[in-house]
Parts: sequence; structure tokens; C-alpha cells
Amino acid sequence: MRRGQLTGQMQSWYQDLLEGRLTHCDHSLDAVFHLTADRSNPLVALKLSTQNREPIGDRAIMKTLLLVLSMVAAAREATAQEDAQCVRERAAMVETIRAYGRSDASVLGQQGLSERVLEAMGQTKRHLFIPEPERSCSIAYADRPIPIGLGQTISQPFIVALMTQLAEVAPDHVVLEVGTGSGYQAAILAHLARKVCTIEIIPQLAEAAAKTLRDLAYDNVSVRLGDGYGGWPECGPFDAIVVTAALGQPPPPLIEQLKVGGRLVMPVGPGYTTQQLTVVEKIAPDKTTTRAVALVRFVPFTRSQN
Repeated sequence: MRRGQLTGQMQSWYQDLLEGRLTHCDHSLDAVFHLTADRSNPLVALKLSTQNREPIGDRAIMKTLLLVLSMVAAAREATAQEDAQCVRERAAMVETIRAYGRSDASVLGQQGLSERVLEAMGQTKRHLFIPEPERSCSIAYADRPIPIGLGQTISQPFIVALMTQLAEVAPDHVVLEVGTGSGYQAAILAHLARKVCTIEIIPQLAEAAAKTLRDLAYDNVSVRLGDGYGGWPECGPFDAIVVTAALGQPPPPLIEQLKVGGRLVMPVGPGYTTQQLTVVEKIAPDKTTTRAVALVRFVPFTRSQN
């Protein structure tokens, strides 16, 4: 049964209760309790708690049903209010990063961030990629990095947009991301590319990101647990590569897996200090050009002990 159908039936039964029509105990309970097979639903919990008990009065049953339905309605209203707030905060975030993009012509030129990138930022629910303690809309859509545990962060939205812009992702592109983290950058890339392959070395983060991306139906994203230094040859070659952790120089295996004409975007420099956001463009099978774009601060690139 679809969610909309379920809600409509619940409202109908609720109206029936208010008008005093459900006076036959057995029929009423059977109609409501067979509503859904989801045992996390409070109606089912109520069914389980009343199995094998003697029938109780119609008035008590009606009061219980009214209470349950009121709780469901309140929860739905709270969710709707939160969703509406997140939409507003996300729209404000997009305008903030749009303004940032235009404020420094030396980085992106007079045009700033492209509308494709801004649309991807506006379509991606950043709050769902953030751990519960920080998952308020006002925090999630502030233009700042947020800790996600295990010494890692979800990057500042403007930096995510900037790196995405510099990668010049097209709709038919295959993109590699090294450093999945929460999965937010991968989700942004998924709106723009045909296929995204992303690697995370920390098992807990890889598992959580894969679940979030799967739950949000990002079907063109593949998550792999492992050391991203060696890239992902089976998934490439790549039109663009985005690395979300700092290293002293771009890994040679990543350059090898980059198509001619492709771009690698990553912070270059030591960890836990200022680095240069760098764009490496592969102009021939054995030739690249490199340019530094902006000063950034990323966590260090983590390597496998093996």
C-alpha cells in the first residue's frame, strides 16, 4: 500500500470516529489493524498489545484510536515543518555560495558558479548526510564544514560547489571521488554525471554513506571501501576526479586513470594546515598542466597501513 493511500484511509477512519460511526468493535479494529504490515507503525504496536485480550468497551477503543491517530498527525506535521525549513535554508545557502562565486573573479571568472552546479546544490539534502546531533536545518545549510565523526568533516558548501565547478562535469561523464566521507560530494556529482565511483578508507563512513546514498535513490553512485591512492581502475577511465583530502602531490595512479582532456581537483599540501586547491588537466597521455586556484584547509589523505 502506498503512503498516500495509507494517509487517506487513516483520515477517513478518523472522521468516522469523530462522527461516532464505528460502533462495532470487531469490525472497526479489524479495518484499522490490517492497515499495514509495518511493525514500527504505532497502529500495529497497538494491535500486538491487544492480541489475546478480552474485548474492551467501544469508548476506550475510540479514545485509544484517537490518541494514536493524533500522534501520527502531529508527527507528520512536525516533519512537514522541518522539511519546509530545510527548503528555505537550502535556498539561502545556494544564494550565499552564488554570491561567493561572483565575488572573486580570479577564481571562477565573472560568470561565477554555473547554474548546473547551483541547481545540484539546491537539489541535494545536505542535512541527511550529517549525523543526528548536528542534523538541524540551520546547522546543515550554514556555509561551513561540519564534523561527521572519526576525525572527518563534511566540507563547506562553497568549497564543494567550487571543486565541482573546477572538475567541469558533463552529463555523460564518469567521475571518481576519493574520500567519500558522508557521501554529500558524491551526491552533488551524481546530479551532474552519468556515473560516480567513490572510495572511502574508513569502514564506518563507507557503510553509512552507501546506505544514505542508497536510501535517497542515488542509483548512479557506487561506493567502495579501500585506499583511494590507487584509484579504481575497474570503474574508469575517468573524465574527472575529485579528491577530498590533502596530499603533498597528486597520486600518479589517479593521473593514469584520468582521460585525456580530464581534470583532477584536489587540495595539495600537508594535512591540518593551509593547502592549495589544485587543478591538474591531462592534455596528452603523458602530459599534464597544473594550476593552483585557492587556499583551502582539508583533513589529510589517509593511507592503508598495508
